Amino acid sequence: MSEFFQQIINGLSLGSIYALIALGYTMVYGILKLINFAHGEVFMMGAYSGYYLASWLGVERYQAAGRGFPLGLALVVLVLAMAASALLGVLIEALAYRPVRSAPRLTPLITAIGVSLFLQNAAMLLFTPNPRAYPPILRELRFAAGGVIVTNIKLAIFVVALALMVGLHLFVQRTWTGRAMRALSMNIDAARLMGIDVNATIRATFAIGSALAAAGGILFGLDQITINPLMGVLTGLKAFVAAVLGGIGNIPGAVVGGLLIGLAEQLTAGYLSPDYRDAITFLILVVILVLKPEGLLGVVRQEKV
Repeated sequence: MSEFFQQIINGLSLGSIYALIALGYTMVYGILKLINFAHGEVFMMGAYSGYYLASWLGVERYQAAGRGFPLGLALVVLVLAMAASALLGVLIEALAYRPVRSAPRLTPLITAIGVSLFLQNAAMLLFTPNPRAYPPILRELRFAAGGVIVTNIKLAIFVVALALMVGLHLFVQRTWTGRAMRALSMNIDAARLMGIDVNATIRATFAIGSALAAAGGILFGLDQITINPLMGVLTGLKAFVAAVLGGIGNIPGAVVGGLLIGLAEQLTAGYLSPDYRDAITFLILVVILVLKPEGLLGVVRQEKV
C-alpha cells in the first residue's frame, strides 16, 4: 500500500507540471483554434532561463558553502524566468502567428511546427545539445511517513502549480482581460464589435500561457534533475494529450487532464514497466479520441450555418 501512495504522490507532482504546460495549449486553442506546437519549446526555454538566472544569482556559491539557496532568490528566479518566457510567447505570436491568423487553418499549424523546430535548433546552438544538471534552487529534504517518502521538492512543485492554477482561474473569472479572453473564445468578431482590443487580449493569452510553461520548466528541472534542448518535444506532446483529455479549450479540463496523465504514467511505470510510461499517454489519446473526442470536461458545440 505504501508503494501505491508513493506512486500517487509522484504522479500528482508530475501531473501538476503537465497541467501547467497544458494550460498554455488550451488557452491559445480556446481563442484562436490554433494548436501551438511551439509551446513545448517555450517550456524548454523557461527551464533554461531558470538555469542561467540561478547561476547568475550565485546558486553554486551557496552550494559550495553548504548553504541552501535562499527562498527569496528562488522566487526571483521563478518570476524572472516566467517574465522572459512571457516575452518570448508575445514575440512568437507577433512575428509568426499574427501574420497568418486569417489564413486557412493548415497554415498556422505548419507555422507552429516551423517555430518549434527553429527554437529547438536555436537552443542546441546556444546551450549545446548536452544535458545539464539543474541547479539546486531548493535543497532536497526528505520526510518519511508510513513507508511513504515525501520530499520538499515534490511538495513545492504541487503547491506552486496549485497556486498558479488558482491564480489563473481568478484572473480569467474576475479581471477585465479575463472576461475579454472568454469573449474571444466565444466569438472573436463579436468581441471586436463590442470594443475589445483583440490583439492585446491575444498577446495577454500568449504571455500568460508562456509564463505558466516557464514555471513548469523550472519545476520539471527540479523534479527530473537534468534538462536538454529537446526536453520540450515529448513533454510538450504529453501536455497536449492532457489538454485533449480534459477537453482542449477548457481550463479546468487541462488541469484534470494533466493530473490524470501524470498519475497514469507513474502507475504504469510502477506496476507494469518504465518502458510503457510514454506509451500509456498516447494510448489514452487514442481512447479519448475514439470514445469522447470532446474530452472529459469538454462540451459539443453545435455551430449554426
